[in-house]
Amino acid sequence: MATDSKLSLDAERRISDPAEMIAQPYHLYVERTDFSKNMARYYAMEISMTLFGEACLTRSWGRIGKRGQSMRHHFGQEKEAVDLFLDLVRQKRARGYRPVACEGIKSRNRRHDIV
Repeated sequence: MATDSKLSLDAERRISDPAEMIAQPYHLYVERTDFSKNMARYYAMEISMTLFGEACLTRSWGRIGKRGQSMRHHFGQEKEAVDLFLDLVRQKRARGYRPVACEGIKSRNRRHDIV
């Protein structure tokens, strides 16, 4: 087939930049409760990509049922974000935070939305 240029519109396109997409989803939601201390805290994290191709680790924390605070960390490579994610998971687990079933989260959120 003859073409009038060196570039073909039908050429196979390959994604070669690993920063364009996350290899696997990273989401975490954990809680720490101690009724004797009136403690009911949550901690949530996720890694996503920005529009500029950077990996972004978003952290949220606070009292269960409240908005709380959040912080974002931007990285040039996904590996850097994953390293911080895993380090924070270890820290939270050591402090007593534990995963919660999804059904419990949904019912708890509904209860606070009504109030």
